[in-house]
Amino acid sequence: MRWISSSLKRKLSFLLLLSVLIPLLALGLFAYNMAATATEEKAKQSGTSILRQTGTNLEFIVQDIENMSLFLIGQKDVQQYLSSTSENAVKQTQMIEFLSNLVFSKAYISDITIYPQNQSHPVSNTTIFETGLAELTGQDVQHYQSKVKWWTSRYETNTAAGVKQVISLVRPIRSLNSFKQIGTLVISLNEKAVAQLLMQAGIPAGGYVVLSNQDGLVLSGSDKSESTTTMEKLLPGLTIHGNSGTLNYGNGENKQTILYDTVADVGWRLTGVMPFAEYKAQNNYVLQLMAIVIIFSVLLVAVLVLYFVQRVTNPLIMLTQFLKHSNPEEPMQTYPVESMDEVGQLVRSYNKLSERIEGLTEQVKLEESYKKEADMHALQAQINPHFLYNTLSSIHWMALMNQDEKTADMVGSLSDFMRFSLNNGEEFCSVEQEAAHAGHYANIQSIRFPNKFQLTVDIDPELLGQTMLKLLLQPLIENALIHGIQKQAEFGEIRVAAHKQGTYIAFAVEDTGIGIDAGKLAAIYKELHGPDDRKRERERLERGSYGLRNVHKRLQLHYGTESGLRIESTERIGTRVSFLVPMLNEGGKVE
Repeated sequence: MRWISSSLKRKLSFLLLLSVLIPLLALGLFAYNMAATATEEKAKQSGTSILRQTGTNLEFIVQDIENMSLFLIGQKDVQQYLSSTSENAVKQTQMIEFLSNLVFSKAYISDITIYPQNQSHPVSNTTIFETGLAELTGQDVQHYQSKVKWWTSRYETNTAAGVKQVISLVRPIRSLNSFKQIGTLVISLNEKAVAQLLMQAGIPAGGYVVLSNQDGLVLSGSDKSESTTTMEKLLPGLTIHGNSGTLNYGNGENKQTILYDTVADVGWRLTGVMPFAEYKAQNNYVLQLMAIVIIFSVLLVAVLVLYFVQRVTNPLIMLTQFLKHSNPEEPMQTYPVESMDEVGQLVRSYNKLSERIEGLTEQVKLEESYKKEADMHALQAQINPHFLYNTLSSIHWMALMNQDEKTADMVGSLSDFMRFSLNNGEEFCSVEQEAAHAGHYANIQSIRFPNKFQLTVDIDPELLGQTMLKLLLQPLIENALIHGIQKQAEFGEIRVAAHKQGTYIAFAVEDTGIGIDAGKLAAIYKELHGPDDRKRERERLERGSYGLRNVHKRLQLHYGTESGLRIESTERIGTRVSFLVPMLNEGGKVE
């Protein structure tokens, strides 16, 4: 990539080849996908047709069994046998022969069993040693009670003919006179006959067919599903909607096409599974042909691209050589325009640019001289605070010499107050320094307004060394004094408190002044969160709300929205202003 990017000629050749190769590949991929889709659809249609034919055969078997059950329920001999309260060996033998004849004519029926309600011995075409039907019904089949017929899931039965897997139709036999249940009829469908029918379906591409009931239990299958009890175990995560259709299941080499159809009346589902890779392999010829066409096309395009790129880039190479040999210390030379195409426009733009650069060079030199002059003024301005400190110090000592202690105290506090406010341009200080600065301000105001207020500072000693943004407490104390304490005749108290609150320092400034009514408090909140505007700032300054907004905005600017001011006030009781400042760990980082 570095070799390509170092030359416009190589870059254009690469990009043009890429721009042709991508559509060719996309076209080939589209053709391949169309062929694969056609093959897939053909296989799906064939499989769906086979599945529907198999479903029709199953519907015929189910309907035949249900018709047989209706015949047996209404048969005169069956009604008489079940209505009798005493056992009759001759009648029982006749019933067995009658049932054996019915089963003999139906190869797919395993057995037919009638369980009398009032007699102990069931009647069947074969001897049943053990059956799993009782486990499915949850009770003795002889006393099974139900209002409707139902088909069981697959279960095992042990008869004289051997152990078989069966699916049974179970329905009550009721008296034609009293409609009371007098027995239970069980017609068992041989699962092996169903499996044989499913294997004859012959799903293409090495697939198999599974028959399941509405609960997802596997009734029969043509392949590996014989040992699987549920569809969830056979095809985990498969979700099927509707009575019939097709969908794709799985990913990669395990991807499969699922065909499904429903056996009417009983709600059974036939699911055909075809491995996706089997019929997708039929498209290998199309894939090979597509690769040959693409390779030939790329070779032809490569020759044409290199030829045309060579013709386009020659003027640019010449311009590059001209610029490479230009001396940056000398005025920029003009390049002759030889064409009217984009290269010619580029040369004209270069000539205009050289003129512009000359003008900007002169402008930069002029601005550098202005900058040096501004630096001199800034250096001079730094001398003024030192003059102010020295002057205040002289006034302080003169007041002490004249034994004017109040004036000396006030000037000393003012000197410390001003020195901290300037603080060599630093924006942060320790909590202890911020508290001392607030104390200096309160000391000055207590001399101005004697016996008017008292300042109390309650700060956790562990927090004195923590770093915080400076000039936060003094504006809040000033606001409490001017708008709270001075507007009442009584003596007031201002309390400053700070304590640890999780990873924050919680500050609060409380006063015992006149408080703020609800309307004015809402207006103050609106001012704090209002947009920045120079005219509005002047209005706030005149109303005295500038200090609160200033502190609020500085807190949000440096610490985020969680550290903004929160104001609580009650009329004639006082006001409380609080804020949060994040604590710093020993490394100077926010905890």
